[in-house]
Amino acid sequence: MNITNKSPEIIDINRRKTLKTILKSSISAGAIVKAPYVFAKNTPTLRVLGTHVTLQEELRQQAMSDLGINISFEPRGSASVLQKAAISPQSFDLYEQWSNSINVLWRSRAIQSIDKKRLKYWDEINPLTKTGKVTPKANYGAGDAPYKILHVQPNGKLGTEHTDHISFLPYVHNVDSFGYNTKVIDKGIPYQTESWGWLLDEKYSGKVGVVNAPSIGLFDLALAAQANGLVTFTNIGAITKVELDALFKVLNNLKAKGHFSGFWTSVPESVEFMRTDRVVIESMFSPAVTQLNSQNIPVTFAAPKEGYRGWHGVMCLSAATTGKVKDVAYEYMNWWLSGWPGAFIARQGYYISNPQRSKPLLSEAEWGYWYDGKPASSSLLGTDGKIAVLQGDIRTGGSYKKRFSNVAVWNTVMPTYEYSLQKWYEFISS
Repeated sequence: MNITNKSPEIIDINRRKTLKTILKSSISAGAIVKAPYVFAKNTPTLRVLGTHVTLQEELRQQAMSDLGINISFEPRGSASVLQKAAISPQSFDLYEQWSNSINVLWRSRAIQSIDKKRLKYWDEINPLTKTGKVTPKANYGAGDAPYKILHVQPNGKLGTEHTDHISFLPYVHNVDSFGYNTKVIDKGIPYQTESWGWLLDEKYSGKVGVVNAPSIGLFDLALAAQANGLVTFTNIGAITKVELDALFKVLNNLKAKGHFSGFWTSVPESVEFMRTDRVVIESMFSPAVTQLNSQNIPVTFAAPKEGYRGWHGVMCLSAATTGKVKDVAYEYMNWWLSGWPGAFIARQGYYISNPQRSKPLLSEAEWGYWYDGKPASSSLLGTDGKIAVLQGDIRTGGSYKKRFSNVAVWNTVMPTYEYSLQKWYEFISS
């Protein structure tokens, strides 16, 4: 059956209201990075819209060299990326962000389905996005677990039944938690004593930072509130309006007491928060922790006993992409799973969906540390060429399988998304 997304049913979010809300929450755009090469006139330019996580110059240069095509990257903040993609699909060819953006993009008809038969390495992609688990005993995780929104169903909706068409290419992914300065906070035991509840512990009042993203930071604080018994959720991946009211009552009271030092919007800002001692504990992403450690700032990336917040990168095909550019877009998608990109991104702590293809391009020490959770047998370099991991270090949370067996919730656009946006922005602006 030829499955397309010409008429996906709009379920939880009214399209017009959603796009209006996203527009309000957008942040300023980054500059488009121009290709320095001179290409033949008939060589199309592939326009990639996304965040700085994957739109890195080294990746663009390597892709152009390997594929012989022209590529422009447009990196933006996460809210701005989603806003532009949702209302202006003609402005990009490929979209790169996280799985919590899929429902918004699909319901707004900004993206088209991807033909699995044109994906060279589809059979190599591991079970995380195909079945929801990396091992049989792993947690699925609440919320927008990627396997729930991957396959395009015959009725145009997204679901778990496998079909020939998907909503996104599975590629980069990781788990997130919080980081804490062990000069101030005693180092905990992964999965045993480290807890999301530490974010709301009054001992750290005035020294707590949170990521300013309502489909991300909200879950950090929800996990923290639930860990401390302040609020209980029936389903943390689909928090009700009543539960949101209870959660933000707690959070607003803490904010009024000066508990939160700030809300960061980028990895460099989160690094600065910790580097300047503005915070001693905060929501963090893996590259920030690596960067701080390379500056001899002893930050530990927690493995919370309640489980991680998971995220999965998505590469999506614009609804407006056709012809030769569409062919080139498939070449680029296949390139991302060809080995080199997965090895490159591993050096900043991120995983790829078919890691076995990248393994030969990583040293034994790199693979052992990043994927197997073993002590680093030598010091390791990051993507910037600087030492990111010292010999003997062990990645917190352990191996890839161990970490992804302990996902509590995924970055998610909930049925109460619009209401959560309202509550979130009231919270951070109060």
